Amino acid sequence: MAESHPWDVSPAEARAIQSDLAGRVDLRDAISLDDIEIVAGIDSAYVKTDRQTMACAAVVAMTFPALEVIETAVAWEPVVFPYVPGLLSFREGPAVLAAWGKLRTAPDVVLLDGQGHAHPRRFGLASHIGVLIGRPTIGCAKSRLIGEFAEPERVFGAHTPLVHRAEVVGAAVRTRPRHKPLFVSPGHKVSIETAVAIALACCRDGAFMPEPTRLAHETVTRERRQAIAALGQT
Repeated sequence: MAESHPWDVSPAEARAIQSDLAGRVDLRDAISLDDIEIVAGIDSAYVKTDRQTMACAAVVAMTFPALEVIETAVAWEPVVFPYVPGLLSFREGPAVLAAWGKLRTAPDVVLLDGQGHAHPRRFGLASHIGVLIGRPTIGCAKSRLIGEFAEPERVFGAHTPLVHRAEVVGAAVRTRPRHKPLFVSPGHKVSIETAVAIALACCRDGAFMPEPTRLAHETVTRERRQAIAALGQT
């Protein structure tokens, strides 16, 4: 059972919640690569109707290291928080926790399409969800939110430190040689080094995103398309 807290709050209240929960983040390894048996990926999407915006979240649980799908859970929740940079988890959190609550499988580690420690207040989506579910989490973001980095070599697995305010907060990781880097940062109960190793171990067939988050992204994209079709939107 995951923890929760009020989500329909003001931006100032949201930052106070972040500050409080950020103190519980642990960037020490609670698991090693060799101990992982089940890995999960999480992603979200949105559909705007005439009356409200809905968030859809998907959790895809897979065997590790074979990466065969065990279970997929999907949930829709109304969005109760405005778009505010640095507070994305308050828009996505309710749907993510609802999907997590439907999952019968117990993943050892969870990869999220978003930031972890690489966040202005060191508390991105992966850290937020990690603290609430009490599991090791990793942020695997398609774009950089903060920090500076040197371009990693254009070979699979090359990575360079992502540095913000003189602190290494994650890594720029080359998952596809001719593609921009993936930005990997620890969320909770995992170190930067282990987060990078796990993300790379979850990559397949030259894809930019690790397989768990790639399949979660495909799932929410499909759900969003079906919802839009049902609403008669284009």
